[in-house]
Amino acid sequence: MRSEPRPPADGPAPETAGDATPGDRGRAAPAPIARERLEDAMRRAIVLARRGPRTGGNPRVGCVLLAPDGTTLSEGWHRGAGTPHAEIDALSHLPAGGARGATAVVTLEPCNHWGRTGPCSHALVDAGVARVVYAIDDPGGVSAHGARYLVAHGVAVTAGVLAAEAEALDHEWLVAMRRGRPWTIAKLAMSLDGRGAAADGSSQWITSPASRAHAHRMRADVDGILVGLGTVLQDDPSLTARDEHGALLPHQPVPVVLGHPAQVPADARIRRTHPGGVLTADVPRGLFASAGRGGTAQREAGGSGATRHEADPAGAADAGQRRLRAVLARLFAPPHDMRLVLVEGGPRTTTAFLTAGLVDEVHAYLAPRLIGGPRTVVGDIGVTSIDAARELTTLEITRLGPDILWRARVEEQ
Repeated sequence: MRSEPRPPADGPAPETAGDATPGDRGRAAPAPIARERLEDAMRRAIVLARRGPRTGGNPRVGCVLLAPDGTTLSEGWHRGAGTPHAEIDALSHLPAGGARGATAVVTLEPCNHWGRTGPCSHALVDAGVARVVYAIDDPGGVSAHGARYLVAHGVAVTAGVLAAEAEALDHEWLVAMRRGRPWTIAKLAMSLDGRGAAADGSSQWITSPASRAHAHRMRADVDGILVGLGTVLQDDPSLTARDEHGALLPHQPVPVVLGHPAQVPADARIRRTHPGGVLTADVPRGLFASAGRGGTAQREAGGSGATRHEADPAGAADAGQRRLRAVLARLFAPPHDMRLVLVEGGPRTTTAFLTAGLVDEVHAYLAPRLIGGPRTVVGDIGVTSIDAARELTTLEITRLGPDILWRARVEEQ
C-alpha cells in the first residue's frame, strides 16, 4: 500500500525523465515501440484504473502489458487495498515467461515495498519485463523509488507519459499523499439565499429527493464523513450511505465526530448504524468553532438561532486550526488511512474548516427556495473585503430535479 508522503530525496533524482539506460544485468534491450502506441496504451491504462475504488487508502492504477511488437498482451487494474496491484493483476493473466521482453505501461510508478502485497517493481523484474513506461512518480514515502530498482536491474524506464491525464485521474489521492492529510470536501445543502435551516431550526428537507440521493452516493465514495458534536446531538443522524430504497450501499464511510467520546450518547443513531465503530476527535467547541482570522468566534445565542460575535482569547483561532489539522493528520495515518473525507457540518464545523484552509472541494446543493433569517450554511471565515474572498474553480454544474449541484475546487491561498 502506498501510504506515506515521500520525504525529500537525499540523493540524486532517479534517472526516469525520458528513457533511462538499463544496467548491465544480462537483460535484452527492449524493442522500440512508437510513442503514439505507448500513449494509446497509457490512455487505456487510465480507463482501466477508473474501474478501481476511490476509497480505501490506495490509488486507482491501471496497467497494460505490450508485446515487443506493440500488441497488447494483457491488462490489469487495482481493485482496492489488500488486492493485487495493477501490474500484478496484468501479469497474472499470462503464462510463466509470457511477459519476457514486454513493455509495462502503468499510470503510477511501480511500488517498491512489502506491504499487504509484494513490490511491483520486483515482480516486473522477475517476470522479465524489458521496459516500464509510467505517468506519475509515486509520492509514497515507503512505496516510492520503484523506478530506481527497475533501472538498477536492467529495465528501461520512461516517466511522464500523459502525466497530466493521469494526475487528473488520481488528483485527490496524489494531493493527499503530498500534504499528509485527506482531500477534504465540504457539503453544503442550502436555499438559494444560502440558508441551511429556517428560523425555528427546521431543515428537513431543504433540497429535493434527487439531491439527497446524489449526496448518499457521494458518501459511498469517501473514506470518512465528519460532523460536529452539535449535529449529532441535534439531528441524531445515521451518517450512512443508502440507495433510493433506503438500503445500505456496499461501501459505508467511517463516521467521525468532533467531540469527546463520552459526549456521544450511547443510544445515538450513529452508534447503532455503524457496528464498526465511530471515530471521535476531542476538539473543544470553543476552539474548532473559532471563525475569523481576526480572532472572533460565532456562537449560537440560546436556542433562537441568532448568533453573536465574541472576542476569542489571543491565539484561540490559531490553536483551533492546529487541532483541526491534527485531526486530519490522524485520519490520514494508519490504521485509518483515509484519503477522502466529507465534511457535512453543521455550519460551525464547516466554517471552521473553511477558515483553516482545510477544504479542498465544495459540493453545494442549491434548492430554488428562499428562507431568509440568520441560519446561514457558512459563518465568518475571516474575509473582510471582496479582494480577500476565497476563489473557487467550477468543476461541474448538474441539475438534480429542481435543484442544482455546484461542484468547485478551492484555490490554494
